[in-house]
Amino acid sequence: MLQIENLHVQIEEDGTKILKGVNLSVSAGEVHAIMGPNGSGKSTLASVLAGRAGYEVTDGSVTFQGQDLLEMEPDVRAREGLFLAFQYPIELPGVSMSNFLRQAVNSVRAHRGQDELSAVEFLKMMKERAGYVNLDPSLKQRAVNEGFSGGEKKRNEIFQLAMLEPKLAILDETDSGLDIDAMRIVADGINRLRSEDRSFVIITHYQRMLDYIVPDYVHVLVDGQIVRSGDKDLALELEDQGYDWLKDEIAEGTLS
Repeated sequence: MLQIENLHVQIEEDGTKILKGVNLSVSAGEVHAIMGPNGSGKSTLASVLAGRAGYEVTDGSVTFQGQDLLEMEPDVRAREGLFLAFQYPIELPGVSMSNFLRQAVNSVRAHRGQDELSAVEFLKMMKERAGYVNLDPSLKQRAVNEGFSGGEKKRNEIFQLAMLEPKLAILDETDSGLDIDAMRIVADGINRLRSEDRSFVIITHYQRMLDYIVPDYVHVLVDGQIVRSGDKDLALELEDQGYDWLKDEIAEGTLS
C-alpha cells in the first residue's frame, strides 16, 4: 500500500532539515500509529505525503499502490485514494458541506471509472455516514467547519473520510482537543471504517487514542527518524516512561 524509503525532507524557505531518513511500510488493512515528542517530524511526514507546499524532498522515495507518490499533484493523490485528516481543520466560508462533499465524492468516483451519485443516492449516503460519528444533521447544511466546535470539526473530518472511502487515511493528531466522549465517538467512526483494503496511519502524542483504536504497529519518531517499532505495548511503555529514555539511548548510542 505505502512504502517509504530513506525519506529526507527540509523546509524549502530556510533549508531546516526535518525528516532524516524515514523508513515505513504499510500494507493493506493495517493500522500504524506514529508517536513522538513535539518537533520530531510527525506532522511534516503527514504534510509531505499529502503534497503540502513548503517542503522539499532531498532524498528517498515514496510509493503508494505501486506508483511514485511524490510525482503526483495533491489533488491526484486524493483521487488515487489518499486522505489526510488535519490536525487543525480549516474553515471554508461560503462553501456548504453538502456541495463540497458532492463535488469531492463524484470527482473521486469519476477517477475510478464509476458513475456519479444521483442527488437521492448522495443524500442517503450522507445520512448514513454522518451517523458513524453522530454528526448533527444541521451541520451538513452549513459552510465547511464554519462555526464548528473543535470536536465537531474532528468528527466532520471522519465523516468526510467515510464519504470519500480512501485506500489510505492519514490522521494527524485527530485526538487533540477532544474530550473523552468526543474521542470515543471519533474512534468508533474510525473503527467502523477499518477494512481489509483500507489502511490507516494515526499520528498522535498520546497513548489514550490507542485505547480505542488498537494499532497493528506502533512507531516512535524522534528527531526525524523512526527509532523504534513494536506493537500496542510500545505505546503503553511510552505512556509510562515518556520519550526522554529514548532520547537518552540515542545520545548514548545504545538504542537497540
